[in-house]
Amino acid sequence: MVALILYGGCSTDPPRDISNSCEMFEDKSGWYKDTKRSYEKWGVPIHVQLAIIYQESKFVDDAKPPRDYLLWLIPWGRVSSAYGYAQAQDSTWDWYIEKTGNRGADRDDFGDAVDFVGWYGDMSHRLLGISRWDAYRQYLAYHEGHGGYKRGTYSEKPWLIKVARKVESRARDYRAQLAKCEDELDSGWDLWPF
Repeated sequence: MVALILYGGCSTDPPRDISNSCEMFEDKSGWYKDTKRSYEKWGVPIHVQLAIIYQESKFVDDAKPPRDYLLWLIPWGRVSSAYGYAQAQDSTWDWYIEKTGNRGADRDDFGDAVDFVGWYGDMSHRLLGISRWDAYRQYLAYHEGHGGYKRGTYSEKPWLIKVARKVESRARDYRAQLAKCEDELDSGWDLWPF
């Protein structure tokens, strides 16, 4: 019984309504503080952070890419090492920890994931000149990596262009929703003392 309670306490269900940023933050009160902190630190707005995480994991804390199969039958590892809310790969996550010094960061912790997304978006701005507010190009650089984006690898992937447009549209929706509830969220007691 105790193990079941402890296990249940550790699991993090996604918000009930992941299509509405206000509903999400009402459901997961600490998440607004996390996204706001990332925005203030890295300059990548909350709606862009949310749109990228929606696309990458649908807000599932321990999301993983699909399995690879040997001879179409035998499970054989995963397509990539991507993991967590932000679907950060091992090497990129290690780069983030090295550059930020955030040694205790976990990919299945929402606060760490949005800090990563903010940091990566800031790096995309610094290295590639992409506006931190440009959800479309930020997502292309996020998906393809900085080198891939520089080489224009996305231009040969029409499906990825469509996905990036969806991220852009979702970011627009999240931004419009936030405009209606951000004042209330900013005045919320749960932002303090942290």
